[in-house]
This record gives sequence, C-alpha cells and structure tokens, in this order.
Amino acid sequence: MSASTIGLILEIVLFAAGVYLYLFARGAIKFSNAEAKARTTEFREENKTWMRLLGLALAAVMAINIVVHLTELIG
Repeated sequence: MSASTIGLILEIVLFAAGVYLYLFARGAIKFSNAEAKARTTEFREENKTWMRLLGLALAAVMAINIVVHLTELIG
C-alpha cells in the first residue's frame, strides 16, 4: 500500500468522523439503552454548539482534501 492510498483512507475516516460528530450533535444518532440515552442527551445539550461547528468544519475540510487527492490520483 502506498503512502498516497493510506492518506486517502485516513481522509475518508476523518470525513466520516466529522459527519458522525455533526449527526450526534443534531440528535440524529439514537441509542437503545435508556441509561446511555440519558447521558448522551445531557452531554449533547451542554456541548451541541461547538460539536456542530467542529463536525461541519472537519467534514468540509476532509471533503475538499478527498476531492483534491482523487484528482491527483486520476490526473
């Protein structure tokens, strides 16, 4: 595996983390355990502003990096 491929995989993983963080901050991620749901709801309500911004920023930067990386690999 070349360093370029490993970099692309890392960018995709960080993009997925940004999307997950944003969805978690919005409350789109559901939990079946009542105790876990209560803890995450409390945490999300206290920290939703910065988590939304961080998730959006991380996903946006990684999306740009993925596009640039793919154009380098193709072209």
